[in-house]
Amino acid sequence: MKIEIQGLNKIYPNGNHALKDINLEFGTGMFGLLGPNGAGKSTLMRIIVTLMKPSSGVVLVDGKDIQKHRKELRRVLGYLPQEFRFFTALKTWEFLDYSGSLAGLKNKKERIAEVDRLLDQVGLLEVRDRQANRLSGGMKRRLGIAQALIGNPRIIVVDEPTTGLDPDERIRFRNILSQLSQHDVTIILSTHIVGDISSTCQGMALLNKGELVFSGSPENLVKHAEGHVFKLNLNQYEYDMVKERYNVISTIPVETGWEVQIVSDDAPEFSSTCIIPNIEHAYVYYMEHKLHTDITD
Repeated sequence: MKIEIQGLNKIYPNGNHALKDINLEFGTGMFGLLGPNGAGKSTLMRIIVTLMKPSSGVVLVDGKDIQKHRKELRRVLGYLPQEFRFFTALKTWEFLDYSGSLAGLKNKKERIAEVDRLLDQVGLLEVRDRQANRLSGGMKRRLGIAQALIGNPRIIVVDEPTTGLDPDERIRFRNILSQLSQHDVTIILSTHIVGDISSTCQGMALLNKGELVFSGSPENLVKHAEGHVFKLNLNQYEYDMVKERYNVISTIPVETGWEVQIVSDDAPEFSSTCIIPNIEHAYVYYMEHKLHTDITD
């Protein structure tokens, strides 16, 4: 499926301009939406899944305006919102069974088989009979992931999906999405966790204060930070000075003081080694240096 976002704006009644002339295009595979809290990611997600109307602009799925074809879109859509809710009176399997019926799985026997398959996939099969409201926070998040996947949707929209998941659960979830993205499915992953983008997404967009400031591959974002990431070994006095002057990415205590990684437009005045950047370095550099420089130039 091809999704096109054209001239999208959202202005809330209080005057907050949450999205400002967003233009994006992506097809099958995994697409990441990255940005700080308040960047407009959740607003964009809610518009794409037709839970919110834009102030202006359109979202097209295979050339069809989603606001005019809402029922058609929802039949092929799986959605995990940032704030996931469920019916607390239902058992885990009952909630997913109900979600399956809403997704169009009419055959009871086939639906139950699909429920158990998904519960096993997200690691909840052993607690299928537990009340959903008695699941741990991470388990509730995994149940939300399962309900987004039931019915084999062709478009999957997940908003901050790994919030509340431990590292093993996060890896499990990313593997599930990676496998799905190989089967003619469009997956939109909105997150502020940089690692979720680098390990799963072929394409990405970066939002800041409602504006689209970058669109491309994670590798292209990383290129912006090449030559701007440095490793330093510092004593306490030097470390205190560096914290005041540079964006510190990581700090590791060592026998002689601190091993520090920073991003900077120029090599620091302290002895340093320029290192190969990763996407976390690139995100910080782009947001704190390149984006600011482009705006002021």
